[in-house]
Amino acid sequence: MHTSAARVPYIQLAPKAFQNLLDLSQTLKKGALGERLIDLVWLRVSQLNGCAFCIDMHGQDLLRQGLSPRELNAVAGWREAPFFSERERAALRWAELINATPNGDASDEEFARLSQQFSPAEIAELGFAISTIVAWNLLNVGFRQPLPA
Repeated sequence: MHTSAARVPYIQLAPKAFQNLLDLSQTLKKGALGERLIDLVWLRVSQLNGCAFCIDMHGQDLLRQGLSPRELNAVAGWREAPFFSERERAALRWAELINATPNGDASDEEFARLSQQFSPAEIAELGFAISTIVAWNLLNVGFRQPLPA
């Protein structure tokens, strides 16, 4: 059974590592992909990984950026929802494939699809964005980081 108390106060116990991961996150949000795309990817990966802390955070961030509640609710069903651009769809698809490693299918065909929407530098940044949110998800789920009040 899940408790509301964190298992380990990882932020206080590993402050340098925490700050470095936070700095990477902030750098990515200010990068070429744009804050909305980063938060959409981070929300979707967090949904897949069951990280309530990150789902809450990135959902709130997207609402502050002007995403409607209806659009926010549709992120989990992005393939069928009309709210997302082809670029956002490509990023969400790639994020799902990479997050599913080793069971995903990040094939050459899928990479070619991604390359139609993103430059090589943007693809590299997207890779860092996906790996960063996976790290946060693992920390927050594993250490049971509680939702803020």
